[in-house]
Amino acid sequence: MFDGPKPLVSVKDLKMHFPIYAGFFRRRVGEVKAVDGVSFDIVEGETLGLVGESGCGKSTCGRAVLRLYDITSGSISIDDREIGATPQSDLRTMRPTMQMVFQDPQASLNPRMTVEAIIKEPLDEHTALTEAEKREKVGELMDAVGLNRKFAKRYPHAFSGGQRQRIGIARALALNPKFIVCDEPIAALDVSIQAQVVNLLEDLQEKFGLTYLFISHDLSMVRHIATRVAVMYLGKVVELAPREALYRDPLHPYTKALLSAVPEPDPSLATAKERIILQGDVPSPSNPPNGCNFCTRCPSVMDICTKVEPDYREVQPGRYTACHLYNDTAG
Repeated sequence: MFDGPKPLVSVKDLKMHFPIYAGFFRRRVGEVKAVDGVSFDIVEGETLGLVGESGCGKSTCGRAVLRLYDITSGSISIDDREIGATPQSDLRTMRPTMQMVFQDPQASLNPRMTVEAIIKEPLDEHTALTEAEKREKVGELMDAVGLNRKFAKRYPHAFSGGQRQRIGIARALALNPKFIVCDEPIAALDVSIQAQVVNLLEDLQEKFGLTYLFISHDLSMVRHIATRVAVMYLGKVVELAPREALYRDPLHPYTKALLSAVPEPDPSLATAKERIILQGDVPSPSNPPNGCNFCTRCPSVMDICTKVEPDYREVQPGRYTACHLYNDTAG
């Protein structure tokens, strides 16, 4: 799928369906197709941005890639190891390689543990370091994320949102991971703090050679941090392209609508910018439409769109999309 360096993370046809039970006997009556056949690669050292509106399956996809869920089907390869069907007990040895920074720093930190205990917990679980070595490592991690070592004995409630997210990042870095899923790490933060956290993630990537899957609905922030961008809609990736190519010339109608909603700070350009307003609501992931998932809201809909699901294919070098508009030109 991606020519050039060997990918660190390779996801093929990933599906994450949640069963729906109803009635007195709790029979299975359907399923929510949260992630429905997603494929992408992430090369070592790059940042893949994953964008889309709320409820499209971004966070579920990120958690499924790290096998925080038992996936429905598909393959996930991280650092040359296939983990898609690996039992949870056998994944323990892989956990240091892959970590996660969660969306809500308030909810992801144990309020009864000190900062030192929170950052030290992965070291307790996965290393044989002495207590003195662990304390020194915690100090180094606090330095790396811009927290004062003097605050190590404080509890999470004593910190601001941005500082709490730094604690979460330090915990994710404790085991020297190669791959980190950042699940909307700035969504719960004040706008003035968001840029600081994103800059910190970029600095850490350069310092430790990290690879990121950066999940967000903030398109302007994704443009700042991502190398390539994947756009999700209703459980599927509809377009994947290098960052500048996607923002300059989006191919899929949904990507065009999404980018048209990004605020333009220059007033003279803002008045000339055409805003694409999509009609209707996002269909339910438990009952997606026939054909293309986007056909019920697409301004460029054709007859074939309501009957045949478009192939997800490479339509230009390094650019992938799932749209009937490009099926003929793709050969």
